[in-house]
Amino acid sequence: MSSFFYTLLVKQNYIAMRFLKFILYTVLIILIVILLAGLIINKSYKLEKEVTINKPKTEVFNFILPLKNQDKFSYWATLDTAMQKTYTGTDGTVGFISAWKGNKDVGEGEQEIVEIKEGEKIEYKLRFKEPMESSMNAYISTDSVGPASTKVKWVMYGDSKYPFNVMNPFMDMMMGKDIQFGLDKLKTILEK
Repeated sequence: MSSFFYTLLVKQNYIAMRFLKFILYTVLIILIVILLAGLIINKSYKLEKEVTINKPKTEVFNFILPLKNQDKFSYWATLDTAMQKTYTGTDGTVGFISAWKGNKDVGEGEQEIVEIKEGEKIEYKLRFKEPMESSMNAYISTDSVGPASTKVKWVMYGDSKYPFNVMNPFMDMMMGKDIQFGLDKLKTILEK
């Protein structure tokens, strides 16, 4: 009887070792594929969403110009209503910085107005400190599509370092709905 259990134990160990090798090789192959994909995937990304708001361009632009107004329509502002905010400079001017520190969903970082093309576009630089250090560029632009109708585009773009650039094709899936949420909320606020 003891030889039966010994044989059974050896067989179970053999099966367990084969299973562990299979898992190890699978993880290794996935890692190699990711590293190889990172060599060929573009390091640049651009995420763009838009909405048409039934208000004149000047009214829309004047609302989005102050960076503090993003708290009224940004998806990320809804993730932590108790986040700490600090401001440096004069809102609605180049150099104004809005910094935040919040829960794990929003982390810590800052957004700076880096360029204003009056009535057309506001360029931002986003610098993230937590959960990991990174940066990206963004802008919100306004275009008249009629005397009382404005197309608003919210664009985020930048470069990802290798091998993190493998995530670039998934940027729309990861953040697109959040940007669209903000634009749709902006439309609701301005059309009231």
